[in-house]
Parts: sequence; structure tokens; C-alpha cells
Amino acid sequence: MLYKTTNPATEEVVQTFPTIGDAELEAAITAADSFYRNDWRNRSIGERVQILNKAAQILTDRAEEFAKLITLEMGKLTVGALSEVRLTAGILSYYAKHAESFLSPKRIDGIAHAEVVTKPLGVLLAVEPWNFPYYQLVRVAAPQLAAGNVVLLKHAENVPQCALAFERLLLEAGLPKGGFTNLFASHEQIAKVIADPRVVGVTVTGSERAGSAIAEQAGRHLKKVVMELGGSDALIVLPDASLEHAVGGALFGRTFNAGQSCVATKRIIVIGKERGKSFIEEFVAKVKGLKLGDPSESSTQLGPVSSERALDGLLDQINQARSGGAEILTGGTRANRPGYFLEPTVITGIEETNPVYRQELFGPVASIYVVDDEEAAIRLANDTPYGLGGSVFGDDVDNARRVADRIESGMVFVNQPAQTRPELPFGGIKNSGFGRELSEMGIGEFVNRKLIHLAPAGAPPFGPVELKKP
Repeated sequence: MLYKTTNPATEEVVQTFPTIGDAELEAAITAADSFYRNDWRNRSIGERVQILNKAAQILTDRAEEFAKLITLEMGKLTVGALSEVRLTAGILSYYAKHAESFLSPKRIDGIAHAEVVTKPLGVLLAVEPWNFPYYQLVRVAAPQLAAGNVVLLKHAENVPQCALAFERLLLEAGLPKGGFTNLFASHEQIAKVIADPRVVGVTVTGSERAGSAIAEQAGRHLKKVVMELGGSDALIVLPDASLEHAVGGALFGRTFNAGQSCVATKRIIVIGKERGKSFIEEFVAKVKGLKLGDPSESSTQLGPVSSERALDGLLDQINQARSGGAEILTGGTRANRPGYFLEPTVITGIEETNPVYRQELFGPVASIYVVDDEEAAIRLANDTPYGLGGSVFGDDVDNARRVADRIESGMVFVNQPAQTRPELPFGGIKNSGFGRELSEMGIGEFVNRKLIHLAPAGAPPFGPVELKKP
């Protein structure tokens, strides 16, 4: 396995990094376990979150420096890279502010002398993807470091400099070695890490295939896992929705980050044949008007996809769709320029028998469906193995809310294609995984919620008792 920086906009290999040796890997696990047991878990929450606050400040002060690495390694537009850096800083600050409250002992109503205390578990392994190189990391690092756990990171092979930058950030903020450790490890080495008894949990963000393989390995060793996997999110356009607003939302939802987001809009469902025709005309016109180019240039609206492998995979899926009877309304080919650029693509006429009907299209490829009524739209939105997010556009917000309630997913957004903030829990159901990140829910995934119940000396062996204060 080769960790390397390849500029997706130019195809230039910038730098390569060697895979970690087995002895070095063993030393990293030992250091993490020792640091957790002898130091980190014993620190107060206040001491731990001071480091998160410092890291947030460093990111804020040097946002452009960190953002440039994202653009270099995975091709994100500069404006998007800066937004990701600021969001990452915001998540660090959020947990620094709220961790003490989230982790404080909780009394149990009606039982005066029982409480639940929260304790860390130990060394965690995080396996993370390339599409949001810092945001994916901070969703694990911020809550789990605040809780008293430590983290070993296996990042994607194409963002090694981002992985190293995040590790340096935390070290610079005052986190001692062993608190957050980047591993340029092979798949075989990661399997050994999962099996190691000193590693108590695994969190994965990635493809359904990767999540399934890692969950199987973790299950063999009875390790707690959180899985944030793929999505094929639907955007439903209700009959009363403003077409202009819905088209704008769908365009952003499908092309943000070059369409490379698990929670991006992937399937657009318009109710009504005439409205569907109008929507398609407006949407295709806007897609055709997108400017492809260097992601570091401010005028660029759509950058490259992350790698040649990603580009080839999308082209193969487009060909499958075409062979299955779908119509390619625009795009569908590699752009005639250096770099891993795909012409933004719109597909319609995808029948249930089409190979791509239940696939995730992870790039600037929109699928549009036109249905007769609300029931058909909900049925189509739910006819997927995934259940991550989704959105509903409609002027009657109360009705849109009722439709949202019937979507089978972990998240639904009304009149926006998607939304992420530190306060909002993130995660899905079905093949999109299980567990939650962000919010108070995210900090609770890898902790011991421990009951402590007090009874006086001489109490009977079972049953309620009264503990009198001295």
C-alpha cells in the first residue's frame, strides 16, 4: 500500500510516504495504551479540553495553510477547503465548551442514591476517508479526546499530508505523543490493530464494502464499532415547492465537493410530469453552465474528482446506466483537459432493473426521477439499501415535515439539501451504518456509562433502601 500525494487537477505525484514497519506499529500501540492508562484518562476534563481550544485557535489563525493541503491532495475548491477548516475548528470549540456538561454524572429520577458516571474506554482506531480530510477526523478526535480516550488513525492513502497536518496540529496544541497517532498502515496491519486487545473500539467512515470488512474483523474480537458508510440520498421536490429554490438546492447538493460526499443529494425526485419537465430543463441548463477548472482559482465552480480510480469508477457506472436504458442528458464523459475531471452529468429514465438504480454515484452525477404523487416519491426515496440522509423541498413546511418523517434515514433536511453543525447528530441506518457522530450523541459512543448505586452499611441484599445523610 502506497501513501502518496497526487494533485487531482494535474495528475502530478507530489510526494510519497512509506508504510509503517511492524515494529514501529507495535511501538505506536504501546505508546497509546501507556499514555491512556498512565496519563490521559486521569486528567480532568478541563485539562483535556484546553488542548482542543488551542487546536481550534491554531486552525482559525492558519486556516489558509491547512486548506491548501486539502485542495492539493483531493481537489476541493479553495472556498470549500476553507469552510472545512473553519467547521473543524468549530467542532473542536464545541466539545471544549460542552464536554464537561455531557460527561457529568447524571442522577436517576426517583432513585435518590443512584447515578450514572461516564468513563473512557481506552485506545480507539479510526479509519477515515479522503473527501473531508479534517472534518472526518475531528468528528472522532474532538469528542473522544475530551472523553479521555486516545486515537490511532488510519487515514486514506491519498491524503497523507492532511493526516500528518492534523496530527501536528494536536501536538502543537499540547497533546502529548500517544494521544493521537497517525499510522501509514497497510490493510493487513490494520487487521492486527483491530485484533490487538489494547484497542477497545473501531470507528469507520467509508464505503459499504470497507465498513463490512472492518465490522466483521471487529466483531470477531467483540470490539465496539461505529459505522458511517455510504448514502444515496433523495431530494424530493413537492408540488408546492419553488422550482427556482429547489433547482438551486439540488445543484448545490449534487455538486458541492464535486459530488463526493456521503450525505450529498444523489437522487432528485420531482412530483408531477410538467413540473418534472420544467425542473429538468432548468437543472440541466445550470449544470451545463458550471465552470470546470483549477480548484485553487476563485472562478472555478467544479473541481476534479479525487483520483483516476474514482473517475474510472464513475465512467463505468455511467456506461452501466446507459446500457441499462437510461438517458444521459448532459455530460457522461471525461473532460478534455489534464486532471481527473468528469463533465457534470445528469441521468434520467433509470428503471428499477437498471444496474445503477441501487448504487451510490459518488461524484458530480445527478439522477432525476419524475413521479405522479407524494406517495410514489416517498416509496422511491425509501427504495434503496442506504439510509443516511435526504431532503424535502416544499413551501408548506408543515407538510414537508410530515413527508420528512416518512423518509427512512438517519437525517432529513427540509428546504436545504444537507446541513452539518457540531450540535447536529450525524449518522444513518440500513447499509449506511450505525452509531452517531457530533452532538452529545457523538461523545457517548465510546464511553462506559457506569451505574453507581449507594446503600448504607448493613443494607439487605436486594431491594430499595434509604441512605440517610450523616
